[in-house]
Amino acid sequence: MSNQYLAESELILNPDGSIYHLNLRPEQLAQTIITVGDPDRVAKVSKHFDRIEHQVQKREFVTHTGYIGNKRLSVISTGIGSDNIDIVLNELDALANIDFENRIPKEEHTSLDLVRIGTSGCMQKHIPVDSYLISAYSFGIDGLLHYYERNPSE
Repeated sequence: MSNQYLAESELILNPDGSIYHLNLRPEQLAQTIITVGDPDRVAKVSKHFDRIEHQVQKREFVTHTGYIGNKRLSVISTGIGSDNIDIVLNELDALANIDFENRIPKEEHTSLDLVRIGTSGCMQKHIPVDSYLISAYSFGIDGLLHYYERNPSE
């Protein structure tokens, strides 16, 4: 990753130094992040935390960061739709991998651990409504992926 300076139009920060949509500063984010769609689900998850350090909200994006035992976690709502999820994931990446003070990408990347809790459609008739599913990965069929540069050999 280059140490290219990111202009204000490329990295939009609020006056308090937080990332624009999520209203978070890098130190307010855990490496392990649970995403939920509905903002009301954030409190339903974080009520199981032993303690909460940060509670931040801007629009439909609600974040609680805290601990279960010694494990630091963030739970964040994405709102509805792939466009909102795209905003959240891009801003999470920026929080982890850009030096906000100098507005340059960090030399070493941090890989975040993401867990999604939410509802989903199902394409298999044998899986009844209200089933619990655990997936190793997912894919979108909405066309958003076509907007990203990718290397097919990776």
